[in-house]
Amino acid sequence: MSSATAAPSAPDEHTAVPGDAGATRLLAGWHATGRRADLTDHLRRHGQPPVATTLGSRTSMQLMQAVESAGLTGRGGAGFPTARKLRAVAQRGGRAVVVINAMESEPASRKDQFLLAVAPHLVLDGAVLAAVAVGADTVHICLPRTRAAQYRQLSTALDERHRACLDPVRLRLHALPHAYVSSESTALVRWLNGGQARPQESPPRTHERGVARRPTLVHNAETLAHLALIARRGSDWFRRTGTPDEPGTTLVTVSGAVATPGVQEVALGTPLATIVDRAGGATEALGAVLLGGFAGTWLAAEDVCTPLTRRDLAPLGAAPGAGVLIALPHSACGLSETARMLAYLAAHSAHQCGPCHFGLPAVAEDFTALAAGHADPDLLSRLDRRTALLPDRGACRHPDGAARLAASALHTFADDLDQHLTRGACAAARRPARIPVPPAKPPETWR
Repeated sequence: MSSATAAPSAPDEHTAVPGDAGATRLLAGWHATGRRADLTDHLRRHGQPPVATTLGSRTSMQLMQAVESAGLTGRGGAGFPTARKLRAVAQRGGRAVVVINAMESEPASRKDQFLLAVAPHLVLDGAVLAAVAVGADTVHICLPRTRAAQYRQLSTALDERHRACLDPVRLRLHALPHAYVSSESTALVRWLNGGQARPQESPPRTHERGVARRPTLVHNAETLAHLALIARRGSDWFRRTGTPDEPGTTLVTVSGAVATPGVQEVALGTPLATIVDRAGGATEALGAVLLGGFAGTWLAAEDVCTPLTRRDLAPLGAAPGAGVLIALPHSACGLSETARMLAYLAAHSAHQCGPCHFGLPAVAEDFTALAAGHADPDLLSRLDRRTALLPDRGACRHPDGAARLAASALHTFADDLDQHLTRGACAAARRPARIPVPPAKPPETWR
């Protein structure tokens, strides 16, 4: 196996960390060759696309049953059963649409970017297969316009498939405005319909009326790549790794205080500590880990033995989320790191509803004051009240993620919290940030 080396601050988009060979599926080609797979490489490794070899003798319903038996769930963050989404669109009738969500707006995540860079045809196979299964004639591929190199790479992959006459459906590549909320599924649909790349309230839901008012299936890149492998190798093969309740592998972007940050493919159920070890181990004593990214959950260092499954993480108020694990050293200030992330989330909201327009900036402002040791006597009770009001009130889930991050920080860094409230900012708060946070400014345009 080969692996590139990334900068210590964040994983490079072309970095993969070797892991358990038995759990290497999506990234098998990269680990075997160390290079991107063009169409020739892809066909040599995986054979002809499932659309050509399978759907001629297997109905779409049988394919959905295979995905259901495999237990595949969405790898974009919500973890919704993939087969249920397929059926929901297929049962609407009429001509549907498929959207590949490759926006990956979570700042700490590189997994979908990496997968599309090294195995684009696996993702595209899955999208075409899903399109045929739900009765779609078009697949829209949505990328942020800030990633010009990724756009060129995918354009090349689409040209290869076009010359080979592989696909029975149309594949269209789009470059969208890049903001945290522009990766939300309704934001993609809204933009493809000629509007702004901001979330919109439902109903109607995307599977009911989406792009061009047609039933629309939206999946992230990793989910579709898994679907392509299930179609080729079957549900029993997929379930050979992972846990009985949560089978398969998942991609995780590991960064922070680890020796080899990068993207790993791990079996679900792998302890978080093992994931840290496969990233070369911690470079300093750990104080906490952030699981799920900027909209995720802080976990105390003693919780790193927890397996990476929704079932095991639920008692801790956490979930795999967007597939991000950030190791925070004990020498860093978790409250300061959280304040910077909350300021970013507040700036990147859609500003369309009360929780985003008023609640998020207020929470971010209070957290900034707390991190700086400028807390007033009512700050903690105010933060508790405001974070409790944010979830389930917005047009999308953006406020929910920010509230989860803030609440988990108050719990995990309780000892630091007492000092910041009573004696001013700790010494670690004055040190350089350990988690890279993009500039806290909204996009110049939502179109």
